Amino acid sequence: MLPQHNVQAGAFVAPRFELVKKDVEGFVEKLKAFHEDFKNCFKRSEPRKNFFRYMVGQLSNIERKSIEPIALRVEGGSIRDMQKCLSDAQWDEDKMLSKYWEKVNANIGDENGVLIFDESGFPKKGNESAGVGKQYCGSLGKVENCQVGVFAAYASKHGYNLLDKRLFLPEKWFTDKYAKRRTKCSIPEDLEFHTKPQLAVEMLQQQEEKSPLSYKYILSDTLYGNSPDFIEAVDASGKIYFVSIACDTLIWLQDPVITEKAYKYKGEDRTKKVIKKGKPLIRVDTFAKNLHNHFWHRRKVSEGAKGPIIYDFTRRKVILSKDGLPDKKVWLVVRRTVAKEPKYSYYISNASDSIRLKTFVWLSGMRWPIEQCFGEGKEELGMDHYELRKYTGWNHHMLTCILAHYFLWHLRISLGKKNTLYHFVPA
Repeated sequence: MLPQHNVQAGAFVAPRFELVKKDVEGFVEKLKAFHEDFKNCFKRSEPRKNFFRYMVGQLSNIERKSIEPIALRVEGGSIRDMQKCLSDAQWDEDKMLSKYWEKVNANIGDENGVLIFDESGFPKKGNESAGVGKQYCGSLGKVENCQVGVFAAYASKHGYNLLDKRLFLPEKWFTDKYAKRRTKCSIPEDLEFHTKPQLAVEMLQQQEEKSPLSYKYILSDTLYGNSPDFIEAVDASGKIYFVSIACDTLIWLQDPVITEKAYKYKGEDRTKKVIKKGKPLIRVDTFAKNLHNHFWHRRKVSEGAKGPIIYDFTRRKVILSKDGLPDKKVWLVVRRTVAKEPKYSYYISNASDSIRLKTFVWLSGMRWPIEQCFGEGKEELGMDHYELRKYTGWNHHMLTCILAHYFLWHLRISLGKKNTLYHFVPA
């Protein structure tokens, strides 16, 4: 029987969200003041007004929050004008994001903040929307016809918000077969194929180069944790990463001895590095499942609706394999459920040797804020209600959702509140 320990908290507990009706008097006036900060991000007044009207609709109690019902309900709304605003009008997105990141920093910025990367799927009918195709849709848990967005989120002890987004375009969208669709969806001609981890790297570099936000940790799931591009970029940032990895990831438990081996290639003398001696590579799941109970530590991660959520944890410094040779030395952290047939989760981290297990325990449960952003965005703000086919339309819609979600958090913080989204009826 493993010893039971009291919960050991990490750097912070991110708060949940709460607003109630009596707290939001003057809601629309506050929203107008919020939008004033973005007025110079539009060349013309009409798109600026429709940007405001669209967000009013997102924050309303309208059941379906796509353009048509919003335009019909919100004062001054026009379906055609709102469609043009979202799909065709020029927005200075770089300036908008820059202003937005300053606001996030002022409201919830913290030196111990966490930057989180994940994706979200948006089921679609038909094949006319930018980037749509048969691909894994996380919200459905299966391969389905959908669009997929890669997102960055930020969490601190003060709250959580989405920071940035990228629409993933499957590689087939860059073939000659899809040329007409690219034109129809207004996909930029200079846009090139990027994997999801490469899109995450773009957003990470944006945060490093242009954002005032402070953060200490970077988290992601297996898709990004297994990407050399992503890990290299995170290492370059100097931040501590804690990322999921696949169960078949190969490691050495001890440094193998490397030697140079001479060989000939097309008559030329060459050398290559080979393993001289050492224990063989081992899969992380093989390592974990053969580990004695002595090396596992039981920890209470959080309180759930049905009681405490408890896992067993272990950690060990290991050497990753790259092309059959030793690569970098990292922490391997393994979490398993407390059950007769436990389920395992695997993580790696570049944290220093002095890091404590309780920090890893905390980080293992800190990806929930981005899932909360997706849930609140879809359930409350119509994040998945859009009927926009163009590349620009998707980006404008998602940016508006991000800003609307932040606006609600801003209200919560200004009122010192904590938990449940509130709607108002548009004028």
